[in-house]
Amino acid sequence: MKYETERRDIVKACLYMNRRGINQGTSGNISVRVNEGFLLTPSGMAYDEMKASDIVLMRPDGSHVGKRKPSSEWRFHHALMTSRAEISAVVHTHSMFATTLSCLGLESPAMHYMIAAAGGGNIRCAPYATYGTQETADNAVKALQDRNACLLANHGMIVVGRNLKKAMWLAVEVETLAAQYWRALQVGKPNILPKAEVRRVMDKFKTYGQVGEPVAACC
Repeated sequence: MKYETERRDIVKACLYMNRRGINQGTSGNISVRVNEGFLLTPSGMAYDEMKASDIVLMRPDGSHVGKRKPSSEWRFHHALMTSRAEISAVVHTHSMFATTLSCLGLESPAMHYMIAAAGGGNIRCAPYATYGTQETADNAVKALQDRNACLLANHGMIVVGRNLKKAMWLAVEVETLAAQYWRALQVGKPNILPKAEVRRVMDKFKTYGQVGEPVAACC
């Protein structure tokens, strides 16, 4: 089976998403870039029943190869893969706190310095559009300009990464930031870090951790 390793990695990541609590049921989807286009989770399949052979190969022209129908959200995966060559993985989830903020039309601000991992001083909330439409894709591309993560109004989150491991790590981090912000709002008005501090943290992240694994360089 072609791209067997990548297919298995996607299945493992889907199971991890639900086990980690950042997604539920058959919602959410994952894509990974390959030579012929990108691999994408199928539409409406329970992750604990999904096999590597169920993963769909999407071609650059929007056509697909495989026995399964691709995720209904294939358009924003396609748009992001096409418009940003540095992206090798896209993860979409309906995580509880990120989705809560999105239902309020709120962005995730620089309340905590880890916001820098998403590429800037906020995680924008894209305007609402019906799921699976080109409008959703266009809104996502715009909200992700110069960013590695965004919220989709009344929907969920999208994160991108230079590989699937980085994208999954960022998805957990975005949900954590959303949870912290939501909880802070229950008490009062949280302190927001200035832009200069966010830029300082982004610079520090470039040399954080082990060689070749900077935190903020998700893509």
